[in-house]
Amino acid sequence: MDDSPRLWHCAASTPPPESWLWAVATAATAQDPSATLAGWAAQVLWQRQLVPLEGVAGFLNPLEDDGGPMAYIPTPPGAFGLPMARAIDRLKRAMAQQETVTIWGDFDADGVTATAVLWEGLGQLFDQGTTLHYYIPNRLRESHGLSKAGLDQVRDWGTGLIVTCDTGSTNLEEVAYAQRLGMEVIITDHHTLPETDPAAVALINPRRFPTGHPLATLSGVAVAYKLLEGLYESLDVPPHFALEHLLDLVAIGLIADLVDLTGDCRYLAQRGLKQLQTHLTDHPPHPRPGVKELLTLCKKTGDRPTDISFGLGPRINAVSRIHGDARFCVELLTSQDAARCRKLAYEAELANTRRKGLQRDLYRQVMDRVAALDLATTHCVILADEQWPTGILGLVAGQVSQTLGRPTLLLTIDPPSSAESPETPRLARGSARSVPGLDLYNLFQSQADLLTSFGGHPLAAGLTLPVERLAMFTTAMNRAVREALGSGIPQPSLTIDLTVTVADLGQDLFRELKLLEPYGMGHPVPRLLIRNAWFANAFHRNLRDATNQGVGFIKTEFDLGDDTATAGFPGEWWGHYKEELPEGRCDVVVELDHSQRQGYHVKLVDVRSAVGDTETVQPDVALTPDFGDFGLISGHLPRLNASLTAHAESINAASPITVWQTLAGMAKYLARTQTAVSRDYLRERLRISEVSLDLGLLALAAVGLTPHCTTDVSGWIQIISDQPASPDPQPLKHFLEALAEEQFRQRYALGRSD
Repeated sequence: MDDSPRLWHCAASTPPPESWLWAVATAATAQDPSATLAGWAAQVLWQRQLVPLEGVAGFLNPLEDDGGPMAYIPTPPGAFGLPMARAIDRLKRAMAQQETVTIWGDFDADGVTATAVLWEGLGQLFDQGTTLHYYIPNRLRESHGLSKAGLDQVRDWGTGLIVTCDTGSTNLEEVAYAQRLGMEVIITDHHTLPETDPAAVALINPRRFPTGHPLATLSGVAVAYKLLEGLYESLDVPPHFALEHLLDLVAIGLIADLVDLTGDCRYLAQRGLKQLQTHLTDHPPHPRPGVKELLTLCKKTGDRPTDISFGLGPRINAVSRIHGDARFCVELLTSQDAARCRKLAYEAELANTRRKGLQRDLYRQVMDRVAALDLATTHCVILADEQWPTGILGLVAGQVSQTLGRPTLLLTIDPPSSAESPETPRLARGSARSVPGLDLYNLFQSQADLLTSFGGHPLAAGLTLPVERLAMFTTAMNRAVREALGSGIPQPSLTIDLTVTVADLGQDLFRELKLLEPYGMGHPVPRLLIRNAWFANAFHRNLRDATNQGVGFIKTEFDLGDDTATAGFPGEWWGHYKEELPEGRCDVVVELDHSQRQGYHVKLVDVRSAVGDTETVQPDVALTPDFGDFGLISGHLPRLNASLTAHAESINAASPITVWQTLAGMAKYLARTQTAVSRDYLRERLRISEVSLDLGLLALAAVGLTPHCTTDVSGWIQIISDQPASPDPQPLKHFLEALAEEQFRQRYALGRSD
């Protein structure tokens, strides 16, 4: 389990209206005429409110043939206005004058794929290697963005025009330096905008758009693609090259960079995923042997967003994290030399293996240092060390930030010998990760006088500062974070989308939730809560890489069970030993997944004992949204007397709502399997009285799960599922109130006996 317990927030919502259910069902059957829906996908989409009713069809099914009623209409490049027009005119002038153009990229997956997109797209108009070059900074020796040393190098290539991708917005001084060298700069980027624009030919950055604009969340690779779209559309005779061939690279960069997959981002990612999976076929429309080799090494098919976020993206990123130089990744993604690509893909695989080991070791070191901090007064974790590897600081900072619920900055300190002269200060350089609601970039701006340089996003940024200012900066940042977030220490939290049972897990639920893909920032993979479950047949093993070498990572596998299932459902827990699984009944949060190798399985996200932890879950948790039965009133749970509820939840018993969820889940299973259960079993399982059980059976009947009982009190119960014309919430209200009263009396009796 995590080092710090997370507060579980269960999304609660009224059931979607009929118009919403109809819109989701229509879009789903347009994709798959055999699709059957229970309402899970509709509930998640309704709770998240990502699109209005009229946008549901385009959100779920944007890839319909052009002109279809459900087709998403992408935003034209001209929406960028004057900057796009200026950039296109300057590129056309470079073509006419046969100037040398250099693409200046970045070393992460978004920057690498953006470089590859421009390399192929501009490569149809300029001679690759002669009048077209690319430059990517070395992660271990240089920082993000333009640098004077790099500009000197590209000027030696004869460059007259630089086109940046995924970088450059804040490089005012460097752009001015490029001008003094006789070079002009077109900036395509998506990072935070400065107060004053650099003196570039054009700055194309989607952050100029208001929140909610379909282009507002484009990543670097998507902005580069839009530039090519605009350029190709402006040409009288465009190249015989379909830009759609680049969409697989666009999808990799978009998903790997964790941008919000809404608007055009979602459209481009979906189209790219559709193309990506063709690389494992015998005759793809536009083969990329390097991508094929990477998919093979990570055992992915390319049809899922997770194939990128957990497969391709980490391998591309690992190259610069371990070696510093990411330039060969562009060759890996664009070369048609299968043998060369096989070698490069293998190098990326080995780099990723090395990255995993370093990340694990550094996380342990950082958490050992954290143990010495007073977390009651530490609002921002800032740690530095001379031995920490630069390339993985951001990854570990993200882990620590998520674990502690605090912004985290990890820095490595330059060795004394790196100073150019005795007067040159030693620098600390590293990466920062924030928490939701806290804009790191703005905080760094407020402390700019202490920093040498900084840049990035509100939630992820990089920084450099002199070592002697580190203590002052730490104090200032803790004060700034405390003022920004208030007096309360942020608590790690976990948002849960649906409450389900083990019997619900499997193909139907997976296919329904897959309708909402691709998932990403702002639209994460649904988290599923299963109450009163248990683990069986658990074992752990050390993971091995493609060379069969151990990588020092542990994965625990298990079978997950509850009272609704006749057999355990397979699952896995990354980075944990089997001994960390609790014994007995527990509440678990999982993600449902599927792969060709493993079939349907769950990934364990969090777990805690089912007894005594009810206060960590919001009491208005929504019931399982199965619109054919009790989910019809999931959004209308009656309000209980507050004092009764508080007393009931203070004893070693499940809350009344949890008891109802367990009873309803068991009833669904009994109705589906047409099996029976004894009254005694139900009472013992739910730990309720005969009177409360009778009220519970009446509540089931009111929502369409009608019990058929034998006459004697210890008889058997069978559930018949039907559909009431109008579910009556009163029986459920009476059942919950009776449970609260019953548990209160139990508590009172215990108190008297003490």
